[in-house]
Amino acid sequence: MSAALLSTERLEEVISRFASSRIAVLGDFFLDKYLDVDPSLEEPSVETGKPAHQVAAVRCYPGAAGTVVSNLSALETGELHAIGFTGDDGEAYELRRGLTNLRCSTDHLHTTSERFTPTYLKPRDMTVPGLAGEHSRYDTKNRQPTPQDVERAVIDSLSEIIERVDAVIVMDQVEARDCGAVTGIVRDRLADLAVQHASVFFWADSRRRIHEYQNLIIKPNEFEAVGNESPLPGDTVDVNELRSAVSELRKKTAAPLFITRGADGMFVSDPEWTAVPGVRVMGDTDTTGAGDSATAGCVLALCAGASYVEAAVIGNLVASITIQQLATTGTARPDELVPRLKLWHEQNS
Repeated sequence: MSAALLSTERLEEVISRFASSRIAVLGDFFLDKYLDVDPSLEEPSVETGKPAHQVAAVRCYPGAAGTVVSNLSALETGELHAIGFTGDDGEAYELRRGLTNLRCSTDHLHTTSERFTPTYLKPRDMTVPGLAGEHSRYDTKNRQPTPQDVERAVIDSLSEIIERVDAVIVMDQVEARDCGAVTGIVRDRLADLAVQHASVFFWADSRRRIHEYQNLIIKPNEFEAVGNESPLPGDTVDVNELRSAVSELRKKTAAPLFITRGADGMFVSDPEWTAVPGVRVMGDTDTTGAGDSATAGCVLALCAGASYVEAAVIGNLVASITIQQLATTGTARPDELVPRLKLWHEQNS
């Protein structure tokens, strides 16, 4: 096992190339909709007598695949493209507006009246910081197979844009099979394109089907890598077991793996098995979207000329910054990375 190294000068060199990178994000774009509830304004419902929670503010952000876009935009990626679909509804308006504000093209984000725009509705007590203030969440998801015409539109968009990007990030968020933007047919097309376009980085992150990708760099967490999709609090994975599982998965996928380990950082399979420590942070944290921010950092770094190990270090730096931002979709700026690298050096010297 090798120690991961990245100098300040090398990080600055990689950062200087962020603005010339072109990335497409293909997958499931959700709307994260926060309802900030002021408990001091609560009043009884005239009809039912139950508490009527009063919303003092509404905040909308692109979520799921949109969280990756948010992080890429904050890191000053030069060109961004969204590939997928939304419903023909108000949530789609908010989602598209949010992506446009992030400098992300929505020309390939298709509209269908046959499906919802997936939405995470998050009421929260605005007087309580962090996850502790969140009420029960309400999810709107598509649970029927994606229409064939939408599936074809996604594939056509991918084929059209592939010559104009340095990387394609696949965010396979929907758990119900073939009910999101990344269906089996789309996955097969991605496998073919990854072989045909070897100069493009193809990266996949999937909630339920990470083992079904071929020819794409994949980012499972340590539990997914060994086939445990529902770990319990306190569960751990033996490093030797993990290394053996990754070796077999590497043969199957025919592409490198980045294995995330929460606060412990990552393992990288190529060019050799390498441990990349995480950054230890103090105080309250919110790990929502941490994996997505790590993805953004890793892929943007690869586009900017970083090695796999260097990219993993940068992904860890980005994630360590975003988890310190509570009750929002955290992002990191390029100017925050060098100070965070210095902290990482201090912790791992």
